[in-house]
This record gives sequence, C-alpha cells and structure tokens, in this order.
Amino acid sequence: MSERIILRAGEALVAGGPPNTASEPEVIIGELDGPVGTALATLTGDQVVGHSRVFALLNTDIMVRPVTLCVSKVSVTESKYTSILMGTVQFAIANGVLDAVRAGYIPKEKANDLGIICSVWLSPGVIQAETVDHKALFEIQRKGMTEAIRKAMTNEPSIDWLLENQDKITHKYYQMGLEGKI
Repeated sequence: MSERIILRAGEALVAGGPPNTASEPEVIIGELDGPVGTALATLTGDQVVGHSRVFALLNTDIMVRPVTLCVSKVSVTESKYTSILMGTVQFAIANGVLDAVRAGYIPKEKANDLGIICSVWLSPGVIQAETVDHKALFEIQRKGMTEAIRKAMTNEPSIDWLLENQDKITHKYYQMGLEGKI
C-alpha cells in the first residue's frame, strides 16, 4: 500500500495554442477520509451561483477516479461559456486525471481513496470568439491538468529551487504594470 497522501497542491500553466485555449489548473489532492475529502464533500453540497462545482466526467454518466471536482475560477454567466466549460474542458480535465494515473503520478491502487479539487480557468474570451478550436482547447487543458497533478505529487517546484530562483523571476502582470501596460 502506498503512503498516505494527506494534502498535495500543484498548478500549471499551458499556453501557446490558439486564442482562448490556455490552461491554468490549480489542484488539491488528498485522501477522501482527510481534509481534502471533507472539502470536496462540502464544495459539492455548497453550490454558488456562477461558480458551479461538477465532477470531472468522460461523458454524462462516467465519472473518473480519483473523484475530481471542477470549480470555475471565472463567474459563469453565459450559456456558451457554460457549454464549453462543462463540455470540452470538463472532458479534458477527466482525461488529464486518467493520464496522471497512467503515468504513475497518482498510484493506481489509490484511485478510489483520493480526491482532487481542481480550480479551472477558461478564458472568458471564448464568449466573444466566433470560433473556438475545441481540439486544441481539449489538448491544452488535458496537458495542464496532468502537469498540475504531476507537480502536486512530486512537490514541485522544490523549496530549494524557489529560494535559488526567487530573485530571477518577475510575475508577468507585475512587469506589465511596471511598464504601464495595465
């Protein structure tokens, strides 16, 4: 049996595709009989207008394991946004979870004992876009989810790397602010 996984956190950013396809999931992973399970159950039962919480599904009645709860970072008010978020993106997240199990980031024997909470970001620009490249959106969101899980389960970045690189990194939007671009 694998060691207990009380709570792991990770995030990823995958961009570079067509407009409105970037992925930036943040995940919390842990045992269902611990704090993550409590949070997952609480979030599932405490729905908030504009920030619906749904399980990651391969299709309308095929939930993945570990159970994964998707929570939107952006207020959902438009049906087009809802359909893309609860369609292509939800499907991509589900596939990313299974990819992480297949890759060994999540122990297969723990698939029924762990829960994942995923804060999902989908660009609000999809609402105004005339066309959305759903294939690219799917692939980028899938890759982002797998990467966020990998980083959570391997504790990346390490504290040593962070301390070594702290003064070499400037947040993108902070820099834009300094340059007067926002």
